[in-house]
Amino acid sequence: MPEPCPRRRALLLALGLLPWLPARAADASAPALMLAKVYRAEIALADYWVSEKYDGVRGYWDGAQLLTRGGRRIAAPAWFSAGWPAQPLDGELWAGRGRFEQAQSTVARDTPDDAAWRGMRYMVFDLPAHPGPFDERLAALEALLGTLGIAWVQAVPQRKLPDRAALLALLKQTVKAGGEGLMLHRGASLYRAERNDDLLKLKPYEDAEATVVGHLPGKGRYAGQLGALVVQTPQGLRFNLGTGFSDAQRRDPPPLGATITYRYAGLNASGVPRFASFLRLRRE
Repeated sequence: MPEPCPRRRALLLALGLLPWLPARAADASAPALMLAKVYRAEIALADYWVSEKYDGVRGYWDGAQLLTRGGRRIAAPAWFSAGWPAQPLDGELWAGRGRFEQAQSTVARDTPDDAAWRGMRYMVFDLPAHPGPFDERLAALEALLGTLGIAWVQAVPQRKLPDRAALLALLKQTVKAGGEGLMLHRGASLYRAERNDDLLKLKPYEDAEATVVGHLPGKGRYAGQLGALVVQTPQGLRFNLGTGFSDAQRRDPPPLGATITYRYAGLNASGVPRFASFLRLRRE
Protein backbone atom coordinates (compact mmCIF):
# COMPACT_ATOMS: atom_id res chain seq x y z
CA MET A 1 0.00 0.00 0.00
CA PRO A 2 1.60 3.34 -1.03
CA GLU A 3 2.05 5.92 1.72
CA PRO A 4 -0.77 8.53 1.49
CA CYS A 5 -0.09 12.25 1.59
CA PRO A 6 0.05 13.69 5.15
CA ARG A 7 -3.47 15.20 5.06
CA ARG A 8 -5.10 12.04 3.70
CA ARG A 9 -3.04 9.94 6.13
CA ALA A 10 -4.35 11.99 9.04
CA LEU A 11 -7.94 11.50 7.89
CA LEU A 12 -7.46 7.75 7.47
CA LEU A 13 -5.85 7.55 10.92
CA ALA A 14 -8.72 9.47 12.49
CA LEU A 15 -11.21 7.05 10.92
CA GLY A 16 -9.11 4.04 11.93
CA LEU A 17 -8.61 2.95 8.31
CA LEU A 18 -4.81 3.11 8.12
CA PRO A 19 -2.87 0.12 9.44
CA TRP A 20 -0.22 0.77 12.04
CA LEU A 21 3.34 0.39 10.81
CA PRO A 22 5.54 -0.79 13.71
CA ALA A 23 8.45 1.32 14.84
CA ARG A 24 11.91 0.44 13.60
CA ALA A 25 13.24 -2.57 15.47
CA ALA A 26 16.15 -2.26 17.86
CA ASP A 27 19.52 -3.36 16.54
CA ALA A 28 20.83 -4.63 19.85
CA SER A 29 19.72 -5.50 23.34
CA ALA A 30 18.53 -2.49 25.31
CA PRO A 31 21.28 -1.20 27.63
CA ALA A 32 20.75 -1.66 31.36
CA LEU A 33 20.17 1.94 32.43
CA MET A 34 19.63 3.66 35.75
CA LEU A 35 16.15 5.25 35.76
CA ALA A 36 14.72 8.14 37.74
CA LYS A 37 11.81 8.41 40.14
CA VAL A 38 10.04 11.67 40.99
CA TYR A 39 11.47 13.93 43.72
CA ARG A 40 9.49 14.17 46.98
CA ALA A 41 9.68 16.84 49.64
CA GLU A 42 10.84 14.39 52.35
CA ILE A 43 14.03 13.51 50.44
CA ALA A 44 17.22 14.31 52.40
CA LEU A 45 18.67 16.88 50.00
CA ALA A 46 22.13 16.86 51.60
CA ASP A 47 22.67 13.34 50.21
CA TYR A 48 22.25 14.45 46.59
CA TRP A 49 24.05 16.16 43.75
CA VAL A 50 21.78 18.40 41.64
CA SER A 51 22.03 19.12 37.92
CA GLU A 52 19.91 20.39 35.05
CA LYS A 53 17.63 17.85 33.36
CA TYR A 54 18.59 18.09 29.70
CA ASP A 55 15.71 17.77 27.25
CA GLY A 56 17.39 15.56 24.66
CA VAL A 57 17.72 11.90 23.71
CA ARG A 58 19.23 9.39 26.13
CA GLY A 59 22.44 8.06 24.63
CA TYR A 60 24.44 5.11 25.94
CA TRP A 61 28.03 4.67 24.73
CA ASP A 62 28.95 1.00 25.20
CA GLY A 63 32.62 1.59 24.45
CA ALA A 64 32.24 1.12 20.71
CA GLN A 65 28.89 2.56 19.60
CA LEU A 66 26.06 4.88 20.67
CA LEU A 67 22.72 3.26 21.53
CA THR A 68 19.28 4.60 22.38
CA ARG A 69 17.68 3.46 25.62
CA GLY A 70 15.75 0.93 23.51
CA GLY A 71 18.94 -0.55 22.09
CA ARG A 72 18.88 0.93 18.59
CA ARG A 73 22.26 1.90 17.20
CA ILE A 74 22.52 5.66 16.67
CA ALA A 75 24.00 6.59 13.30
CA ALA A 76 26.25 9.46 14.34
CA PRO A 77 29.05 10.70 12.05
CA ALA A 78 32.38 8.95 12.63
CA TRP A 79 34.00 12.19 13.79
CA PHE A 80 31.41 12.66 16.54
CA SER A 81 32.60 9.64 18.57
CA ALA A 82 36.21 9.51 17.36
CA GLY A 83 38.59 9.15 20.29
CA TRP A 84 35.92 8.28 22.85
CA PRO A 85 37.00 5.92 25.65
CA ALA A 86 36.49 2.15 25.59
CA GLN A 87 34.49 2.33 28.81
CA PRO A 88 30.69 2.92 28.84
CA LEU A 89 29.23 6.42 29.19
CA ASP A 90 25.65 7.39 30.03
CA GLY A 91 24.34 10.76 28.95
CA GLU A 92 22.01 12.91 26.88
CA LEU A 93 22.38 13.85 23.23
CA TRP A 94 21.33 17.47 23.43
CA ALA A 95 20.84 20.28 20.92
CA GLY A 96 20.22 23.05 23.47
CA ARG A 97 17.30 24.30 25.52
CA GLY A 98 13.98 24.20 23.72
CA ARG A 99 15.39 22.11 20.85
CA PHE A 100 14.18 18.63 21.68
CA GLU A 101 12.59 18.09 18.27
CA GLN A 102 15.89 19.02 16.60
CA ALA A 103 17.80 16.56 18.80
CA GLN A 104 15.27 13.80 18.21
CA SER A 105 15.19 14.20 14.43
CA THR A 106 19.00 14.31 14.27
CA VAL A 107 19.39 11.12 16.29
CA ALA A 108 16.60 9.28 14.43
CA ARG A 109 18.19 9.48 10.97
CA ASP A 110 19.60 6.28 9.49
CA THR A 111 22.04 8.41 7.49
CA PRO A 112 23.67 11.06 9.68
CA ASP A 113 23.14 14.72 8.80
CA ASP A 114 26.61 16.11 9.37
CA ALA A 115 25.44 19.72 9.70
CA ALA A 116 22.78 18.75 12.27
CA TRP A 117 25.28 16.77 14.35
CA ARG A 118 27.53 19.86 14.47
CA GLY A 119 24.85 21.37 16.70
CA MET A 120 24.72 18.40 19.10
CA ARG A 121 26.44 17.86 22.41
CA TYR A 122 26.82 14.70 24.44
CA MET A 123 26.12 15.68 28.05
CA VAL A 124 27.55 12.82 30.11
CA PHE A 125 26.24 12.25 33.62
CA ASP A 126 27.54 8.81 34.61
CA LEU A 127 30.07 6.01 34.19
CA PRO A 128 27.94 2.82 34.29
CA ALA A 129 30.85 0.36 34.58
CA HIS A 130 32.66 2.21 37.38
CA PRO A 131 32.31 0.15 40.60
CA GLY A 132 32.26 3.06 43.05
CA PRO A 133 29.48 5.31 44.41
CA PHE A 134 28.36 8.35 42.44
CA ASP A 135 30.66 10.64 44.42
CA GLU A 136 33.62 8.67 43.03
CA ARG A 137 32.10 8.19 39.59
CA LEU A 138 31.56 11.93 39.25
CA ALA A 139 35.20 12.71 40.02
CA ALA A 140 36.35 9.97 37.62
CA LEU A 141 33.99 11.24 34.90
CA GLU A 142 35.21 14.83 35.15
CA ALA A 143 38.85 13.66 35.03
CA LEU A 144 38.18 11.37 32.06
CA LEU A 145 36.37 13.96 29.94
CA GLY A 146 38.89 16.61 30.90
CA THR A 147 41.63 14.39 29.51
CA LEU A 148 39.52 13.59 26.45
CA GLY A 149 39.31 17.28 25.53
CA ILE A 150 36.44 17.03 23.02
CA ALA A 151 34.32 20.19 22.97
CA TRP A 152 30.99 18.47 22.25
CA VAL A 153 31.45 15.83 24.98
CA GLN A 154 30.86 17.45 28.37
CA ALA A 155 30.37 16.30 31.94
CA VAL A 156 27.03 17.50 33.28
CA PRO A 157 27.70 20.20 35.92
CA GLN A 158 26.68 18.99 39.39
CA ARG A 159 26.21 20.99 42.57
CA LYS A 160 25.13 20.57 46.20
CA LEU A 161 22.31 22.72 47.58
CA PRO A 162 21.69 23.65 51.23
CA ASP A 163 17.91 23.20 51.43
CA ARG A 164 14.60 22.75 49.61
CA ALA A 165 14.14 26.50 49.18
CA ALA A 166 17.41 26.66 47.22
CA LEU A 167 16.31 23.64 45.17
CA LEU A 168 12.99 25.24 44.22
CA ALA A 169 14.71 28.53 43.45
CA LEU A 170 17.12 26.73 41.11
CA LEU A 171 14.18 24.92 39.46
CA LYS A 172 12.42 28.23 38.83
CA GLN A 173 15.59 29.81 37.45
CA THR A 174 16.29 26.81 35.18
CA VAL A 175 12.76 26.65 33.77
CA LYS A 176 12.65 30.41 33.22
CA ALA A 177 15.86 30.10 31.17
CA GLY A 178 14.25 27.41 28.99
CA GLY A 179 15.37 24.28 30.84
CA GLU A 180 13.12 21.29 31.49
CA GLY A 181 13.85 20.74 35.18
CA LEU A 182 16.40 19.22 37.57
CA MET A 183 17.95 15.85 38.35
CA LEU A 184 19.07 14.69 41.80
CA HIS A 185 21.67 11.93 42.14
CA ARG A 186 22.48 10.33 45.49
CA GLY A 187 26.21 10.61 46.13
CA ALA A 188 26.46 7.26 47.93
CA SER A 189 24.61 5.28 45.24
CA LEU A 190 26.06 2.60 42.99
CA TYR A 191 25.05 2.45 39.32
CA ARG A 192 22.09 0.06 39.34
CA ALA A 193 19.91 -0.60 36.29
CA GLU A 194 16.59 0.02 38.00
CA ARG A 195 14.25 2.82 39.03
CA ASN A 196 14.75 3.90 42.62
CA ASP A 197 15.41 6.91 44.87
CA ASP A 198 19.11 7.02 43.95
CA LEU A 199 18.12 9.09 40.89
CA LEU A 200 15.27 11.61 41.02
CA LYS A 201 13.74 14.15 38.65
CA LEU A 202 12.07 17.43 39.53
CA LYS A 203 9.98 19.37 37.03
CA PRO A 204 7.19 21.95 37.31
CA TYR A 205 4.79 19.31 35.96
CA GLU A 206 4.60 15.52 35.88
CA ASP A 207 4.91 13.52 32.69
CA ALA A 208 4.43 9.91 31.65
CA GLU A 209 4.29 7.73 28.57
CA ALA A 210 1.32 5.99 26.95
CA THR A 211 0.55 4.06 23.77
CA VAL A 212 -1.71 5.43 21.06
CA VAL A 213 -4.67 3.04 20.65
CA GLY A 214 -7.14 5.23 18.75
CA HIS A 215 -7.83 8.50 16.96
CA LEU A 216 -10.92 10.67 17.38
CA PRO A 217 -11.84 12.94 14.43
CA GLY A 218 -11.79 16.70 14.93
CA LYS A 219 -14.72 19.06 14.68
CA GLY A 220 -15.06 22.70 13.65
CA ARG A 221 -11.66 24.12 12.69
CA TYR A 222 -10.17 20.64 13.14
CA ALA A 223 -12.64 18.87 10.83
CA GLY A 224 -10.79 16.28 8.73
CA GLN A 225 -7.89 16.31 11.21
CA LEU A 226 -7.11 14.82 14.59
CA GLY A 227 -9.48 15.78 17.40
CA ALA A 228 -7.93 13.67 20.15
CA LEU A 229 -5.75 10.63 20.73
CA VAL A 230 -7.04 7.68 22.68
CA VAL A 231 -4.07 6.48 24.73
CA GLN A 232 -3.40 3.62 27.11
CA THR A 233 -0.98 3.68 30.03
CA PRO A 234 1.28 0.69 30.87
CA GLN A 235 -1.21 -0.07 33.67
CA GLY A 236 -4.07 -0.43 31.17
CA LEU A 237 -5.84 2.88 31.82
CA ARG A 238 -7.34 4.51 28.70
CA PHE A 239 -8.19 8.19 28.30
CA ASN A 240 -8.48 10.84 25.61
CA LEU A 241 -5.72 13.35 24.95
CA GLY A 242 -7.03 16.36 23.05
CA THR A 243 -4.70 19.28 23.75
CA GLY A 244 -1.06 20.16 23.22
CA PHE A 245 -0.92 19.40 19.49
CA SER A 246 0.42 21.74 16.84
CA ASP A 247 -1.56 22.20 13.62
CA ALA A 248 1.01 20.04 11.85
CA GLN A 249 0.56 17.26 14.42
CA ARG A 250 -3.21 17.39 13.99
CA ARG A 251 -2.76 16.97 10.23
CA ASP A 252 -0.23 14.17 10.69
CA PRO A 253 -0.81 12.64 14.15
CA PRO A 254 1.16 9.92 15.95
CA PRO A 255 0.19 6.52 14.51
CA LEU A 256 -1.54 3.69 16.29
CA GLY A 257 0.97 1.78 18.40
CA ALA A 258 3.26 4.78 18.85
CA THR A 259 4.54 5.77 22.29
CA ILE A 260 3.86 9.36 23.29
CA THR A 261 4.77 11.47 26.31
CA TYR A 262 2.08 13.58 27.97
CA ARG A 263 2.21 16.07 30.81
CA TYR A 264 -0.36 16.34 33.58
CA ALA A 265 -1.10 17.86 37.00
CA GLY A 266 -1.75 14.94 39.33
CA LEU A 267 -4.57 12.38 39.16
CA ASN A 268 -8.30 12.69 39.79
CA ALA A 269 -10.23 10.31 42.08
CA SER A 270 -10.63 7.71 39.30
CA GLY A 271 -6.91 7.73 38.53
CA VAL A 272 -7.17 9.66 35.24
CA PRO A 273 -4.42 12.29 34.75
CA ARG A 274 -5.69 15.84 35.36
CA PHE A 275 -5.21 18.50 32.64
CA ALA A 276 -3.30 16.01 30.47
CA SER A 277 -1.80 17.40 27.27
CA PHE A 278 0.37 15.96 24.51
CA LEU A 279 4.07 16.69 24.91
CA ARG A 280 5.91 14.71 22.23
CA LEU A 281 6.15 11.54 20.19
CA ARG A 282 8.80 9.12 21.38
CA ARG A 283 10.86 7.81 18.48
CA GLU A 284 13.22 4.84 18.56
